Amino acid sequence: MSVNDFTLTQEYLHELFEYKDGHLYYKQITGRRSKIGEKVGFLAKTGYFSTSIKKQSYLIHRLIFLMFYGYLPKQVDHINNNRADNTIENLRESTNTQNQHNTKIRKDNASGFKGVYWHKRMNKWAVSVSVNKKRLYFGCFEDIELAEFVAIEARNKYHGKFAKHS
Repeated sequence: MSVNDFTLTQEYLHELFEYKDGHLYYKQITGRRSKIGEKVGFLAKTGYFSTSIKKQSYLIHRLIFLMFYGYLPKQVDHINNNRADNTIENLRESTNTQNQHNTKIRKDNASGFKGVYWHKRMNKWAVSVSVNKKRLYFGCFEDIELAEFVAIEARNKYHGKFAKHS
């Protein structure tokens, strides 16, 4: 079997690793640098833990998801947005759109609230939320707290459990 023919499975991961508190530990020696009982992987510049198996790189959170659920979804979302927190309770399957809904507020946000921005022409706070790759507008408001409330309600309605408000 060549490296290209290799398919990662739940069973194989359970042979190699033990899961404990969001980390994987070696159960067997897989290479020169691995030692039984030692923590698997390294923290990459991206903020994700990573490792390699049979010369192929894998993100640790994806391996943990596969170990628990037996399949690999297209995306695995970190519920609390902490890329280094790979506890199984913090991981869930998501679409790319759902993963985007569960992002932190952008650094260049002027209002301090997701989905709320200053509408220059109207001279009011406006609210918009992304839904199915389209922007829905929810009106303009003189009061920023009301605009924030409308944005939160819109995200709760359209983003469900993936709604992140800050």
